[in-house]
This record gives sequence, structure tokens and C-alpha cells, in this order.
Amino acid sequence: MFQGLTGWHFLIILVVILLLFGAAKLPALAKSVGQSARVFKGEMKEMKKDEATDAASPSAPTAPAPMAAQTAEESPSRSSGNTTS
Repeated sequence: MFQGLTGWHFLIILVVILLLFGAAKLPALAKSVGQSARVFKGEMKEMKKDEATDAASPSAPTAPAPMAAQTAEESPSRSSGNTTS
């Protein structure tokens, strides 16, 4: 795709970019591109670290904790003989 590009082509592209954005905006543009690349690199490292911890954890799902059974004395709604309707 870029086999035919020479140094002159890149120089022309650089001049066009300079004309489009202006010399004053180029440092801010380069800074924002650098910050974006840094954030992307950090997120990729975090994703790889998360994948490594997921692979190290057991793959079988854990059973939910058993719920305690309520007796008639513990639950006021299950009291016998005290219904008001």
C-alpha cells in the first residue's frame, strides 16, 4: 500500500498537515496523541493483568451460600392464629 511513497511524499504530507492545523496547534495535537497512546497502553496492560488473574482463578462456579430457614417464632407473618383480615 505504501510501497511507492518516498521521502518527498512524506515531506509534502507534513507541509499539508502544517497548513491545515497551523504551527501553534501542532504541539498541543502531538501532546494529546501522546496522552491517548499512554492511556491506551495502560488499559492494555490492565486488561492483560485481568485476563491473567481470571485464568488463575478456578473455572468452576461456586455454590451460593445456603439460606437459613426461618421458624414460625422468627417470622411474624407465619404466626398461627393471629391473622387479622
